[in-house]
Amino acid sequence: MQHFYVWHWKHWKRWLVVLTLALVTATTIWFEYNGTLSVFSSNKPSAFSKGNKKSNNIAITFNISWGEKKVYDILKELKKHQVQATFFVSGEWAERHPDILEKITDEKHELGMLGYRYKSYLDQDIDEVRKDLTYAKEIFDKAGYEQVPLLRTPHGHFNKEIIKLATEMDFQVVHWSLNTHDWKNPGTDVLIDQVMSETSKGDIILFHASDSAKQTAKALDTILPGLQNQKYEPVTISEMMDQAHADSSIVD
Repeated sequence: MQHFYVWHWKHWKRWLVVLTLALVTATTIWFEYNGTLSVFSSNKPSAFSKGNKKSNNIAITFNISWGEKKVYDILKELKKHQVQATFFVSGEWAERHPDILEKITDEKHELGMLGYRYKSYLDQDIDEVRKDLTYAKEIFDKAGYEQVPLLRTPHGHFNKEIIKLATEMDFQVVHWSLNTHDWKNPGTDVLIDQVMSETSKGDIILFHASDSAKQTAKALDTILPGLQNQKYEPVTISEMMDQAHADSSIVD
């Protein structure tokens, strides 16, 4: 009987260890998916990549890093269809085109940064990224735009270290959920078909207003009223962020 008692205790001790490990593993997985321990949680630095999936609001955004011609046609289309967009511009571009920057803001569009130089932050060490962001902020401050918290990293390249740095410098990194790749100029009809078929609630749509995007303005003349006919409501990024249940998530 004594021998049986010892074996019985060892048997249950082994299973107790197994059950404990299983519980720890299950708890870790739960936290990862629910965001409490995960680095991707809402309590951690993150990139804003999509709004409320239950809302009809969408955000029309543009990147500008070079050129001065196509942006006027795009502004004309936005004004024609009464749409407020968010423009992310590099500090280097803003420095060269203060008159266009003023026109963008005078027409009530929102302003965001692309850093200073349009060079991938993944190709720079973190101190170089800090210098680029600091100099970009100085340029915007001197131009009279002291409150520009929205940041889209060059080429949309970032990692957790870059997100953390941007957050420490009071920037909110903004990504996108629908990339039109309009700078490749695939054809006006292709752009229209892509946006009209792929847009969903809460989307942040990426266009370009640099001179490389030669077909974007013409496509917008169909896209903007088309989206509105589908009951989508274009808003700025800040307006989207202010919505009550907007989703903030990291993008790899």
